[in-house]
Amino acid sequence: MYIEIAMFAYFVVLFLTLRDVRIFKRTGYRSYRTGAMKGLAASSLVLIGAIAVEANPELGLLFVLIGLFINRKGIRERVFTSAGTLDRFLGKTDYVKRKSRQNR
Repeated sequence: MYIEIAMFAYFVVLFLTLRDVRIFKRTGYRSYRTGAMKGLAASSLVLIGAIAVEANPELGLLFVLIGLFINRKGIRERVFTSAGTLDRFLGKTDYVKRKSRQNR
């Protein structure tokens, strides 16, 4: 049962990290980049915890818990104004960054 809990936590952290990467690519907001970087560190720690669960469940779940605390994102810019629940879940934003004149 412990391995299932740890792997579920790993996939949740990984999903939220990929969602932050997608929002950062669409908007260019640095807070989402920071969140994605925190998510990478957190997912690595959660994966180590999931592996350690086999040897020592308490220690493995402690690593998972610490990884989940690292994954806290903080204050973000508002990127959803009229998006529905599914769009928010998938990371589709209402705001898209403008292309600079150099990219045209």
